[in-house]
Amino acid sequence: MQNLQKISRCLISVSDKSGIIELAKFLVDKGVEIISTGGTFKLLQQNKIPALDISEFTGFPEIMDGRVKTLHPKVHGGLLGILDNEIHNNQASQNNIQSIDLLIINLYPFVETLAKTNDSSEIIENIDIGGPAMVRSAGKNFAFKTVICSSDNYSKLIVEMEKNNNHTSLEFRQKMASYAFKNIAEYDLAISNWFNKDNFALLGELKQKLRYGENSHQLAEVYSYQNISDGVVNALQIQGKELSYNNFNDADSAFNLVLEFSQPTCAIIKHANPCGVASSDNILDSYKKALASDAKSAFGGIVAVNQEIDENLAQELSKIFYEVIIAPSITDKAQEILANKKNLRILIAKLQKNSQRQIKSIAGGFLVQDFDNLEIKIDDLKLVTEKSLNNSEIEQLVFAMKVCKHVKSNAIVVVKNMQTFGLGVGQTSRVDSCEIACHKASKYFDGEKFIDMARGSFMASDAFFPFADNIEIAHKYGIKGIVAPAGSMRDAEVIAKAEELGVALYFITSRHFKH
Repeated sequence: MQNLQKISRCLISVSDKSGIIELAKFLVDKGVEIISTGGTFKLLQQNKIPALDISEFTGFPEIMDGRVKTLHPKVHGGLLGILDNEIHNNQASQNNIQSIDLLIINLYPFVETLAKTNDSSEIIENIDIGGPAMVRSAGKNFAFKTVICSSDNYSKLIVEMEKNNNHTSLEFRQKMASYAFKNIAEYDLAISNWFNKDNFALLGELKQKLRYGENSHQLAEVYSYQNISDGVVNALQIQGKELSYNNFNDADSAFNLVLEFSQPTCAIIKHANPCGVASSDNILDSYKKALASDAKSAFGGIVAVNQEIDENLAQELSKIFYEVIIAPSITDKAQEILANKKNLRILIAKLQKNSQRQIKSIAGGFLVQDFDNLEIKIDDLKLVTEKSLNNSEIEQLVFAMKVCKHVKSNAIVVVKNMQTFGLGVGQTSRVDSCEIACHKASKYFDGEKFIDMARGSFMASDAFFPFADNIEIAHKYGIKGIVAPAGSMRDAEVIAKAEELGVALYFITSRHFKH
C-alpha cells in the first residue's frame, strides 16, 4: 500500500544551506507553507521566498542565544501527531497545534568543528539539541511525516512529490527515516567519542551480506566505515563473482603490501600471506618475478599491483587461475582480455594507506591498535658488524623488511634482486621459520631446474633473534646480509656470531609482528 500523505506544511532548519533555495522555491510553487528558523529564515527572506519565522509559529521567542527555539509542543506535536488518531487530532485542535508534514533539516557541524578547532566552548556550542529531537519525532512518525536530513536527498523528494501530486509514499518516508536515524546515530557517536576519551565506538554500514565466513558454517557480512572512500571494502569491482570473506581478507593483505612501495611492485597472496613479491622498473617484470618466486603456491591466489594493468600484463595474468586481481586502474584493452575469465574478480582501488585503526575481536571485547604504517627507510638500518654492504645491497634489506611486515609471525624473508625467494611464515619457532625460508630459497625452481638462490641473498626477520642459531642457519645457506630488530638480551651473542661467520648484520629499532 502506498499510503500517500500530502505535503502541505514544511519546517526548514539547516546549517548546510547548499541546495535549500532551489528546494524551497519548488515547495512554494507546490503551495507548501514554509516555517523556518534563524539563519535559514533570513536566507529565505533575502531570496524573497515566503516563510513563517519559527517564533511566529510557536508564539514563543527564540531564547538563550537560539539554544531554545524548536523545543516546543507546537513543533513536536506537529511532527508526532498520528493523523488517523481521533484523540491526537482533538488534542491538537484544543492546543492549536498544526500538522507539520515535512521536515528539512541538517544538524550543527559538530564533526567539522572538531576538525578545525580544539576550543571546547566552540565545540560544545555545535552540539545540536533541537535538531536531533525533531529528527526523532518526524522519523518515529514516518507513517505520516517525511524527514529529509541531507541535501543529497533533495532531488529524490522533488521526484517523489512530482510523481505523486505533492504526496509522499510510505516506502519513501520509511527510507528517509532510516537515513535520518543513521545520521543522528553517527552524530551522537561523534559527540560521545569526544566526551568519553576512554571509550572506543564505531559505526559501520552494511556493504554486503556474504555467502558464509571463513568456513561454510559461519555467517558473515562486510561493513564499511562511515565517510571513508578508500580501501578494499570501497574498491570498484568491475567483473567477476561476489567477493567471499576470505577474498576480502586476502585482498586486504595484498593491497596493503603493495602500498609499501613507490616503484612498480606486485604481490601474490595466499591465505593472507605473500607467496611472491617483487619490484622492478615496470609492472610486467614485477609480476613475472613475483609469480616466479613461488608459481605453485600462486595458483588460486590474490594478485595486487600498484600500477595500471595494461594489455601486456593482462595477457600474462590471464594464463593463471587467480581469485582476485587488485590495481589502481586498468586499460580498456586489458579489461577486454581479462573479461574472458568470467569468475575472476577485478577490483580497482585507490592507492592510499589505511588511516583507520585496526580492530580485532576477542572473547568479551576487542583489541584496537594503529595499523603498522611505519615507513622503513635505508637510514633506519644500523650496521653492527665489521662486514658491511653497499647501498644497493642495503636496499635489498629494506625491501625484505617491507615484505616482512606483511608476513605472519614468526616471519623470515629471503630476497635477491628485489624478489622474494624464501618465506618462513607463521612458525612457533623462529629457527623453523629461518630454516624454511632459507631452504625454499636454496631450492628455487626457475621453470626448468632447481637453482640455489639463497647464496648471496639477503634476509629480514620481523623480530629480534633470541639466539645466535638463526645466524648459523643463514650462514649455512650462504645468506650475505641480515636485517633484524634489536632488543634481545643476547644481541651481543648474535652480533658476535655474525662477526665470526662473516655475515653483514644490520639492526633496526622497530619490530613488525603480524599475528
